[in-house]
Amino acid sequence: MHITSIGIDLGKTTFHLVALGERNKVLVRKKFSRVQLLAYTANLPASLIGLEACAGAHFLGAALQGQGHPVRLIPAQFVKPYRKSNKNDFIDAEAIAEAVAKQNMRFAQLKTQEQLDWQAMHRVRDRLVQRSTALINEIRGFLLERGITFAAQPIHLRKNLPTVIEDAEQNLSPRLRWLLDRLWQEWKQIESDVQAITDEIERISNEDARCRQLRQIPGFGPLVSTATVAAIGNGAAFRRGRDFAAWVGVVPRQYSAGGKQKLYGISKRGNVYLRRMLIHGARAVLFRVKYDSGGFGQWVHRLAQRAPRNKVIVAIANKLARIAWAVLSSGKDYRHQPLQLAAA
Repeated sequence: MHITSIGIDLGKTTFHLVALGERNKVLVRKKFSRVQLLAYTANLPASLIGLEACAGAHFLGAALQGQGHPVRLIPAQFVKPYRKSNKNDFIDAEAIAEAVAKQNMRFAQLKTQEQLDWQAMHRVRDRLVQRSTALINEIRGFLLERGITFAAQPIHLRKNLPTVIEDAEQNLSPRLRWLLDRLWQEWKQIESDVQAITDEIERISNEDARCRQLRQIPGFGPLVSTATVAAIGNGAAFRRGRDFAAWVGVVPRQYSAGGKQKLYGISKRGNVYLRRMLIHGARAVLFRVKYDSGGFGQWVHRLAQRAPRNKVIVAIANKLARIAWAVLSSGKDYRHQPLQLAAA
């Protein structure tokens, strides 16, 4: 029995495996638990195994790689065209086995434990920041109903909320004062948690060589650099910087036919969080570009003169993504280009 490719449909407790031979002939069709699956694959000769890029794929992929199997992760939208007729777990596994053998297929990168840890920290921090924003808006709404308003920035609410709660002359009932005090304590705890995670991310960015290289790029701080490394590692999953920028979703969405080129707004594909971080970094670059007299700064100046602000920000984010990929893939430091060299 010569196996050319294997597809595994992942589940929480059950896994469906389909092995294909020559001309996509089905050789094996079995259902396993996780322990049974790893015991079965350990006795197979090294075979190309495909997994959908979903929850649990990184753990199983690392385990299968440890057994000597080459493992490829495939985004679910690229598996769907190979699924025939109806949908069930065995049909999905067969589609994965067929798709993983295609030479021009796009694969996701199998993340290391370090990347998964960094990604988890960013996700928790992002959730806490969103929770803090929702809490601030809720407190503002309660106070507005009592005729108490503050300036837009959270710092004003943070400074004055304890005084408002304790001020007996304010139009606040005892029950609302008690509730606002509970919300104030919750807000302080969230801010403490956010700061603790931010400090740890900054420590990681100072210790990791790849993050230190990325932080030489304008607009890249501890958050953007660690998020980038957590998402793509050394960038080996992409052939060029434009592929990475397209994956992040900061390139125009194309819908062309009949030789007519049609470009729309950015595609907003891929990693939503990383795209948002790059956009924030681009805003910082645009804010400080007046201090940059080098080639990059002149490019931003010329772009800002002929395009709206939001388009300029997205173009800068695209540029930053390409530069970041070049730095990670080459392992070389970012070199700021002086104006004299840019004009030469």
